[in-house]
Amino acid sequence: MKFTNLTALMCLGLAAFAQNVQFDYDHSANFSGYKTYNWIDYKRVEPSDQLLDLDIKRAIDEQLAGKGLRRVDSDGDLVVGYQKGITEEKEYDRLGTGYWGPFGWGGWGNTPVTTSTIDVGKLTVGLFDPARKQLVWRGVASKTLDLSTDPDKNYRTLEKAVAKLFRNYPPGAGKR
Repeated sequence: MKFTNLTALMCLGLAAFAQNVQFDYDHSANFSGYKTYNWIDYKRVEPSDQLLDLDIKRAIDEQLAGKGLRRVDSDGDLVVGYQKGITEEKEYDRLGTGYWGPFGWGGWGNTPVTTSTIDVGKLTVGLFDPARKQLVWRGVASKTLDLSTDPDKNYRTLEKAVAKLFRNYPPGAGKR
């Protein structure tokens, strides 16, 4: 049951990333030399994840095309892959014992600590140079998931996150 819920959560919610992004790259790579790319799947896509897989690849394809890269079936200058995941994290809403009084200060008392479990989704995209057999660029988008039953809304949110992620490709592009 938990596996089914997690799969449904990934299908519905992974696309609902806000845009917390990080990236890193190989400073010695010649990014102007990359003109084509092809996809690699790190692992087999489960039938329940096929629509999500298509959406993620479509969003990344749109960004790479906008950067002047052309998708090919094989032998690209770059090989592109992604990984997705969901983790549960604790969120603490208040501090515990403190110095409080009738006006919010001036006496000892207890304030309740409230916690909640939140789902955090993460999408990691890697660009590999097959000639050098090396990772040349990696970007990560992560955020608390906000599930929506509207697949169009989820895709628009995914597009925004991937656009922000690829704002930093090629390296230095986000500084213009």
